[in-house]
Amino acid sequence: MKSSNIGGQAVMEGIMMRHKDKYSIAVRKPDQEIEVKVEDYKSFIKSKKLLTIPIVRGVLNFIDSLVVGTRCLMYSASFFEEDEEEEQKKQEFTCEELKKYEEKQEKQNKILMTVTVILSVVISVGLFMILPYFIASLLHKVNASDTVVAIAEAFMRIGLFLLYLVAISKMKDIQRVFMYHGAEHKCINCVEHGMDLTVENVMKSSRLHKRCGTSFLLIVMVVSIIFFLFIRVPSPVMRVVVRLLLVPVIAGVSYEFIRLAGSSENPLVTALSKPGMALQKLTTREPDPDMAEVAIAAVEAVFDWRAYLEENFTRSGEKAKEESA
Repeated sequence: MKSSNIGGQAVMEGIMMRHKDKYSIAVRKPDQEIEVKVEDYKSFIKSKKLLTIPIVRGVLNFIDSLVVGTRCLMYSASFFEEDEEEEQKKQEFTCEELKKYEEKQEKQNKILMTVTVILSVVISVGLFMILPYFIASLLHKVNASDTVVAIAEAFMRIGLFLLYLVAISKMKDIQRVFMYHGAEHKCINCVEHGMDLTVENVMKSSRLHKRCGTSFLLIVMVVSIIFFLFIRVPSPVMRVVVRLLLVPVIAGVSYEFIRLAGSSENPLVTALSKPGMALQKLTTREPDPDMAEVAIAAVEAVFDWRAYLEENFTRSGEKAKEESA
């Protein structure tokens, strides 16, 4: 298997796929038609040199992914939020009024997106980084050692993360998103294992992938545990400060591992990837063929999979035959 460098995300009744400087969003609309939108990937990172620096590039790419992912979610949701009254109202607008209305909506969406991204980061850091520390710190009242408290914090962090995943996986709307998540993985696996991108081939491919965001989050949990076990400060206030300051570093280190795992068949890397892939059984579901069609539409909008198969499988096979002859 060779990495295709395609990245994706499930959205509401659809999938976003990104490859190099383009990304697409394919959504199954209420009328069952597939709407595909292709956009240039415009990163907030202007310096390309920063994207070559290990760890730093991970932090920047993580922020970028949050922004783009939130934008795509909002776009997909727009197909299901607009009611008949709103549609009727828009039809009564003049061209100038409609333009002003759409500009106003765009501004509101940008504000909402910014607030959503900031809140997501704050809540995640608070819930999975700071809260476990405060709960585990209660053990100091029974004279527990710093090592015991650190281990308790580690178990608390993993426990909260797993509890969160289990809780959201029970929600009906989220289950459909997880089905599209499975379709996204199957589509990428289909191509990366040398098969033509057809619904039949996608459906029989694995729904687990080493470059998944779920695996990334688990690696973040594990890396944070390692960091906090060995980096200790005496002051309770400074412990919180250190945890906050280390969040970007932890995200950067985790990104480097996921990046390596996505393109390596090393037995050790594969073994270390297995817990994250096992966790994906919670965040992915088996999709139906209609969802596979949406995933294929998203991939084909930004990626020439036929050229990829020709380059990495057909030519490689012919070369191997020549060398053996």
